[in-house]
Amino acid sequence: MFAEFCKEETEMEIEKLVEAQRKYFRTGKTRPVKFRREMLLRLRRSLFDHEKMLAEAMYEDMNKSRLEVYMTETGMVLDEIRFHLKHIDGWVRPKLRRTPMVQFPSKSFVRPEPRGVALIMAPWNYPIQLALEPLVGAISAGCTAIIKLPSYAPKTSEAVARVIEDVFPPEYIAVVQGGREENRTLLDQKFDYIFFTGSREVGKVVMSAAAEHLTPVTLELGGKSPVIVDETADIRLAARRIAFGKVLNGGQTCVAPDYLLIHEDVKEKFITAYREAIGEFFPGGDMSDMNVIINEKHYARVSRLLKDGRAVVGGGTDSSRRFIEPTLLDQVSPDSDIMKEEIFGPILPMLTFRRLEECVEFISSRPHPLALYLFTKSRVAERKVLGSCISGGACVNDTIMHLATSRMPFGGVGDSGMGGYHGKSSFDTFTHYRSVLKKSNRLDIPVRYRPYSDRKENLIRLLMK
Repeated sequence: MFAEFCKEETEMEIEKLVEAQRKYFRTGKTRPVKFRREMLLRLRRSLFDHEKMLAEAMYEDMNKSRLEVYMTETGMVLDEIRFHLKHIDGWVRPKLRRTPMVQFPSKSFVRPEPRGVALIMAPWNYPIQLALEPLVGAISAGCTAIIKLPSYAPKTSEAVARVIEDVFPPEYIAVVQGGREENRTLLDQKFDYIFFTGSREVGKVVMSAAAEHLTPVTLELGGKSPVIVDETADIRLAARRIAFGKVLNGGQTCVAPDYLLIHEDVKEKFITAYREAIGEFFPGGDMSDMNVIINEKHYARVSRLLKDGRAVVGGGTDSSRRFIEPTLLDQVSPDSDIMKEEIFGPILPMLTFRRLEECVEFISSRPHPLALYLFTKSRVAERKVLGSCISGGACVNDTIMHLATSRMPFGGVGDSGMGGYHGKSSFDTFTHYRSVLKKSNRLDIPVRYRPYSDRKENLIRLLMK
């Protein structure tokens, strides 16, 4: 009885929150560019004020180092805010469009309009960045927003809630914490836009719920992002940059290299270089500052994947603190579990190839990944892979870094998601571009009006050429 009462209370609170935001949006207060700029500045101030608290929270949740928190979370959000503050004045202006002769005399323009009340659903793996970067776009576009924070990173969710609640009234920007019940209640509401980051399975649930209200969505999902290393690659550099992408956040990154396709001629050299790169990252083998797996459930799942191959680098685990060493697996079957599911841990399975066409065929036969990585010195190989394999984004001779910019959109394709954001694309995501035709009252050409005639038809055909 008590649980049912709590459930009803939660539903009522969320319904009231959505209605309060809709009422606030209708006042028009979020539309002036001056207001949007001030709100972005408030968010920036709050991030600076709470930077230490955020870093401490991430350390408690995931053993994440302070430098990595800034590099992959707080710093990225601050950089995004700077970019929006620099460009927002130009983005919000109506844009004139050429008017066809048949519409004479009139003026055509496109007005960027905020979509309205947005729901942002953030995951646990980058709970600061993936909650607040979409929020920057929502604020910049003139929307109100409710952020659903992840339950798997409780300390960080509390810290992010503090960042928001200290500077924004809930009728404008609000946070909701909790688990599946809160997710379900939120998805039962009618929003004007939903921005979801998470797994493919939950993405289907979000899209299905959005369809009930005909709500547009952005889905930032994951997938198995391949990395190809051909025989021309700088092996030492490739190993270092791949290891960076795999070790970052303990491998719990949606664009982490998920499996390696290595040319058989350079396989042994790569294994040695990968082992050396890990040794350089962790002098003396001290991995005490590396991220741990988020919880026991995920630790058990990722640990089980170690059995799908032979560890030629790493392979150690520590269940007492949910730690898994950076691991390179050899002798992996393409049909094993580790090649079927997204790993979300610091394990890299390795397969060999002889011809580049084998890689293209293998990648193309699987769901489109969120990222694709190629290490090569060959322009021919670059054109071949980028021209044949579909992915959300890609790097040539690096990993991860294609998303660390406000000047390119980041997003998936097919099974890895839909829509994109970062920079102008974030503004666009939360914006409806309304086409407006302003007709003159001074002249009314009667050619379009009934009764129709051959003469009118000839004139219409002439005007519409």
